[in-house]
Amino acid sequence: MTMHPRDLSPDEVRLSLTRRSFLSASVQGVGAAALASLLSRDLLAKTSASGALPGLPHFAPKARRMICLWQGGGPSHVDLFDHKPTLQKMAGQDVPASVRGDTRLSTMSSGYSKWPCTPAIAPFKRYGKSGLELSTMLPHTGSIADEICVVRSMNTEAVNHAPGVTFFMTGSQIPGRPAMGAWLSYGLGTMTEDLPAYVVMTSSDRNRTCGQLFFEHYWSNGFLPGKHQGVRFRGVGDPVPYVGNPPGVSRDARRAMLDGLQDINREHFGLTGDPEIETRISQYEMAFRMQASVPGLLDFSNEPKSVLEMYGPDVLTPGTFANNCLIARRLAERGVRFTQLMHSGWDQHNNLTTGQLAEQCKDTDQPSAALVKDLRQRGLLDDTLVVWGGEFGRTPFGQNQAGQGYKGRDHFGRAYSWWLAGGGVKAGHWHGETDDFGWNITKDPVHVHDMQATIMRLFGINHEALTFRYQGRQFRLTDVHGHAVKAILA
Repeated sequence: MTMHPRDLSPDEVRLSLTRRSFLSASVQGVGAAALASLLSRDLLAKTSASGALPGLPHFAPKARRMICLWQGGGPSHVDLFDHKPTLQKMAGQDVPASVRGDTRLSTMSSGYSKWPCTPAIAPFKRYGKSGLELSTMLPHTGSIADEICVVRSMNTEAVNHAPGVTFFMTGSQIPGRPAMGAWLSYGLGTMTEDLPAYVVMTSSDRNRTCGQLFFEHYWSNGFLPGKHQGVRFRGVGDPVPYVGNPPGVSRDARRAMLDGLQDINREHFGLTGDPEIETRISQYEMAFRMQASVPGLLDFSNEPKSVLEMYGPDVLTPGTFANNCLIARRLAERGVRFTQLMHSGWDQHNNLTTGQLAEQCKDTDQPSAALVKDLRQRGLLDDTLVVWGGEFGRTPFGQNQAGQGYKGRDHFGRAYSWWLAGGGVKAGHWHGETDDFGWNITKDPVHVHDMQATIMRLFGINHEALTFRYQGRQFRLTDVHGHAVKAILA
């Protein structure tokens, strides 16, 4: 009778291990990430990436790392990036039915009988040598106008927040697939052994007006091995829970405990071949190394005063967008592949005209621009891609929520704007056009899947070729869609 491994005693397990299974677990199973602690640092330092798939990148990359400045809630393109004088000329008049067509809207406004044109709440101005037109609520972004590329023709099928965020992050509106950072970690590996390849930080507007939640599937590994999941750094308390040693446990004692635990895990892997055991091994080692790396990451005592001032008054307040932007730059310096900053507060249904949008711009404008400037002055911007955007834009018509008057704008996915900087993107450039109302795209549309394909191309990846077999089919970030937008590539 053949015994299943789970029915064996520990001694029987050890006796049942053959030389072949031990070597299989040690060489094939443990992998580069788990063996990093066993290999010499000199050997690891000779390669720019550890754990990359064979054959990747497919071609020379422009970007080696990415910082995603996610603006949750839906920043208003017609208030910030896409100036539409017609909305001012026709203020209060309905957006023509010929323009509206059969556009899918959220249930909050799809049944409206009036669609009053609502002009931008602040003037626009041309910035930089490029003459890029932006809202005067974004003066700091204006100061980097010649570094950024504004895409005014983004579009998505999503009309609600969680599906919209999930769509860009994972390629599907339904949770369960790997996030972009997980795909890049899986395909290209890590550039540092002391920090995760994929780090996430969250923040909210100071008045917490936006009720959207930060769901963990926004940085999930999905069906990829668990070691590719994003690691969330918290803004209060310990940045990463349970990384520190309990009172009375020394670092040497922790190392000895881990060595014994890893021996057991390797034996177990030799019996089962379970890939999640590989993840457990590598994550234990990563947590041990982070005990030494994270305190230095968050020690800002060596930051010049001029740099801190560049990020604004909130830069040293934990959990703020400004603080997270500074940490993102320090993560980029240390080789983190993908840093995902998620900031909520852009959901102005009934507070657009009461100052909330202006406050949100004040909170995020200066730190976003400072990050780009800081990366540039440190020589990191050329191979660091910075992406600023949200799940959709806002309606060109005013929203009369609960009969309170036209004080806001509803969700709008038919056309909206993002900006990108560094990492092989054209600087001082804008791409795509919308009609006079900011409603329909009239030139060079960029779908969510197109943007995903473009980002992958900047990393040297053919988005159609980076796949993972799951439940009988090959999955990829862009599903079965998407084309790289070559017109925005430098």
